Amino acid sequence: MKTQEIIRLTDIPNVGPAMARDFRTLGIELPQQLIGLDPLKMFTDLCTLTGKRHDPCVIDVFIAAVRFMEGAPARKWWHYTVERKKLVAARPLVFDFTPPLPEQKSKSSK
Repeated sequence: MKTQEIIRLTDIPNVGPAMARDFRTLGIELPQQLIGLDPLKMFTDLCTLTGKRHDPCVIDVFIAAVRFMEGAPARKWWHYTVERKKLVAARPLVFDFTPPLPEQKSKSSK
């Protein structure tokens, strides 16, 4: 399947319903939006948005999806594990898990 024929996120190799939800959490609705994205930034953004650290293998899937949409052949996500480990070693992951401030209570008028 050619990348221009990919219509749904789940049409991308290695992307199932759960990963498609992760992409949507990042604001990615269309497969073509993956082109040119930074998989490490996607991962740190996902962790920040969800308030939890996800399994690092998610980075492998992000790399696989981005590379595929950029024209690389379809490969299993674990093909990118060595690349992910090199990327993370060179650029440590930074997360912002600062909880949002509680909403200020509105003062009721008496």
